[in-house]
Amino acid sequence: MGFGLIGPRRDRHAVAVEQLDALALPVGDDGTVIGVDAEGRPAVLGINRPTAYDITLIGGLWTAQVLALRAAATGARVTVETGRGPAWTGLAQAAGGGQPCITLHDVGRVPPQGASAGSPVVVVRDCGMRPPRGRVVSGPWQSVVTLLPYLSPVAPRLMEKSALVGVQRVSPDEAAQVGRIMNLSQAETEALSTLADGVTLWCTARDRQFVMTQATDAETGLLGAARRMD
Repeated sequence: MGFGLIGPRRDRHAVAVEQLDALALPVGDDGTVIGVDAEGRPAVLGINRPTAYDITLIGGLWTAQVLALRAAATGARVTVETGRGPAWTGLAQAAGGGQPCITLHDVGRVPPQGASAGSPVVVVRDCGMRPPRGRVVSGPWQSVVTLLPYLSPVAPRLMEKSALVGVQRVSPDEAAQVGRIMNLSQAETEALSTLADGVTLWCTARDRQFVMTQATDAETGLLGAARRMD
């Protein structure tokens, strides 16, 4: 004997074994979706990590800003170190629905960020062709993305120390240099000078992947269409 009223009786929630496959959910890598690969599958960048993670992007401001927006959407705090604040002001004001999830700082003026597993940080360094050594470096739960508009004299050093390198359309001479630094195949090297706007070759020490970044309607309204030049 129990206490209280007897509750309603319902059938058990059960499915046949042959129906289990219909309940499967597509689960990919954890991280920020930066576009789609050549087969149209989502390309995901795990940017929030418990270890130091450096990224060098030789490309346009548009791609860096899309990456910043999407990193913020995953819950990261995004800190932008830039010498062209007006180019980032609209993005910082629009992101986060009024919450300060993207903050802007002058070059060399980034304070300690206090990154943690519960509050990861992505530092975007938009400091021109020769970015000075940053006061805030990568560390646990704090990744650093360095944006270079072209292959500058400091690019080889940055590329060699980075865990991930992204390259957008460059000149044939620059492509040849990138190919030597990153050990690209001849086909990959030649493709670098013909890439469409929004396409990036992402490289690690072992892997290469061409990714097309496709903006959402909200991103297009804020940042405009994909472009390599600014």
